[in-house]
Amino acid sequence: MTGHGPVETPVFMPVGTQATVKALSNDEVKACGAEIILGNAYHLYLRPGLDIIGKAGGLHKFMGWDRPILTDSGGYQVFSLATLRKLSNEGAEFSSHIDGSKHFLTPEKAMDIQGVLGSDIMMTLDECVHYPAARDYVEQSLKLTTNWAKRSKAYLEKRQRSGGWKQLLFGIVQGSTYLDLRKEAVEELLAIGFDGYAIGGVSVGEPRNLIYEIAGYTAELLPRDKPRYLMGVGTPPDILEAIALGVDMFDCVVPTRNGRNGQAFTAAGDLQLRNAEFKEDFRPIDETCGCLACRNHSRAYIRHLFNTEELLGLRLVSLHNICFYVTLIGQARKAIEEDRFLDFKNAFVNGYNNKKEKA
Repeated sequence: MTGHGPVETPVFMPVGTQATVKALSNDEVKACGAEIILGNAYHLYLRPGLDIIGKAGGLHKFMGWDRPILTDSGGYQVFSLATLRKLSNEGAEFSSHIDGSKHFLTPEKAMDIQGVLGSDIMMTLDECVHYPAARDYVEQSLKLTTNWAKRSKAYLEKRQRSGGWKQLLFGIVQGSTYLDLRKEAVEELLAIGFDGYAIGGVSVGEPRNLIYEIAGYTAELLPRDKPRYLMGVGTPPDILEAIALGVDMFDCVVPTRNGRNGQAFTAAGDLQLRNAEFKEDFRPIDETCGCLACRNHSRAYIRHLFNTEELLGLRLVSLHNICFYVTLIGQARKAIEEDRFLDFKNAFVNGYNNKKEKA
């Protein structure tokens, strides 16, 4: 249960990095059945800034979204987007990727930022190590991340004792591809105690089989009575495989990012709707999908929109993809309830990978 209602798992969270799921309205995202979305503290802190969002009454009111929101701490963006960054036990100094302005992000400040945003679930500040990474660097990074996690939890408890925030707080398991370091990270985070646990530092360049190995190994170590969140993964088969490994929560930019480039996801595989093969294809993107894009528009029409650089094209494919992901997760949830998930997963993955549909 969150401050804005319950979230059933497994769940897919559309990414609303800058207080919007790209190209889509809140009503469209809700119509797809999304229960919760993700926002990003780094981007919102830099623009429009906490003063504006605070005056609006928090992120929910600022963007007009009345369902749960999870906010990432911004750690990944600091280490991937920011320039001239310097790490210390105290925090991370960085220059904005927007205007070069200098900032210093501590675990406590990351909590303060998310407190102003008013998200339902906050994430601790961590360092996301890219792949591949030398073991000695990962060991030092993990010490930093664990220390920041302790400070984040202590600061949140202090604010809550004074009648402040009511948000949930998730810790993030790092450790790169070193399973013993993943185990160490889990043990230390469990000793601190969080409302949920995220598996971070995956899908950063490593091969797919390694993603599955890390996710499965880590999820097995985490308590089953707390949400287990795999950050930044992935394609439809990836998500179903991760659910089979014990993961509960997902976010990924793939549905909207790829949708803006004309890639549509279906149960029979993905379609690149820019291709000439769809020029006279008057079928919907997916005949089994009931979203607005599939009810009212053909592949030929959407291809025309992309070729003429009409914005409606990227909106329609993004909308379909979000609906497809949310629906797929809902089907997985039902299959789990009916004790037939593995059959459901295997049938989907086989059909998707075989791409039985011929456009």
